[in-house]
Amino acid sequence: MKADINVTPLIDVLLVLLIIFMCVAPAAPTALGAALPRTETSPGPPAAGLVLEVRTDDLALNAVPVLTLEDLDRRLRAAFEMRGERTLFVRAADDVPYERVVAAIDVAEGAGASRVGLVAEAPETGRR
Repeated sequence: MKADINVTPLIDVLLVLLIIFMCVAPAAPTALGAALPRTETSPGPPAAGLVLEVRTDDLALNAVPVLTLEDLDRRLRAAFEMRGERTLFVRAADDVPYERVVAAIDVAEGAGASRVGLVAEAPETGRR
């Protein structure tokens, strides 16, 4: 006499569980509920953001050339004092060394930038 495991009850239980999960899955919520804050005033036009361009030979803050990192620090501090939002967008050319970009971001954070965003250019559609 050979002792084998009877798998028929196991398969029956698995099929019942499969049917239960197939019935319950469509009833499960699929989206996250987001509570958005209500505004009392109508939003005005968005303020122009500060854009720092890091190029191989120089820097530019909102298309105005900046000569040194110290000058960048001074101009960013003045700009952040005048505006309530302390967000800076950084755009770097492809051939700029990584260290140069990091140094510019460090100066921006030292000048009071609370958020720094990196701007990526969309790839050209004609290139493959």
